[in-house]
Amino acid sequence: MHIAQIEASWQAALREEFDRDYFHKISEYLSAEKKAGTTIYPNEQDIFNAFTLCPLTRVKVVILGQDPYHNPQQAHGLCFSVPDGIAPPPSLANIFKEIKTDLGIAIPNTGNLSRWAQQGILMLNASLTVAANKPMSHSKIGWHIFTDAVIKKVSDQKEHVVFLLWGKFAPSKAPLIDTSKHLILQAAHPSPLSAYNGFFGCKHFSSTNDWLISKGLQPINWSLA
Repeated sequence: MHIAQIEASWQAALREEFDRDYFHKISEYLSAEKKAGTTIYPNEQDIFNAFTLCPLTRVKVVILGQDPYHNPQQAHGLCFSVPDGIAPPPSLANIFKEIKTDLGIAIPNTGNLSRWAQQGILMLNASLTVAANKPMSHSKIGWHIFTDAVIKKVSDQKEHVVFLLWGKFAPSKAPLIDTSKHLILQAAHPSPLSAYNGFFGCKHFSSTNDWLISKGLQPINWSLA
């Protein structure tokens, strides 16, 4: 894994995690899978893309996903996001629908959320890798220990961060977050299976900006145009 490429503020914050046995075991597992011919997403250079595009020093929103897309060409290290030229998967399409309803922003012609990350949104999957065509296949190799530490670092070292926790899985991370200084917004998952059970109409995007503005912070431009 390209640990050396991780942005400097994250390098400093997570140095102890990189040295722990579980992290070395993740690296060993991925190397063994690669040697065995298993296709792993995202590409190795994109595994830590969420950190590269959103330094710890700039984090003001965290969106938490479960694991990367497991189909070809979709995963690129940002939860819910796909590279330019790839059609938005259903959950992302529903996120765009809610943004349009909430803020009147037109649905974009790209599913690449890098612009969000560059504004201070940590687009974090709980597992940073997945085997092709096998959802949740890397959910028990140690990634959750690492990403729990990431969430805790954000909670401890930052102030006034908005955590968007969607679905049944993401809210399980709420105990890692200090609600005396951060805002947690919870809703149903944007998946077509659950979006009508509380994601549509949640207004999390305007609520996020209202909170940031109330704390003297720059709101997010949710448009990708």
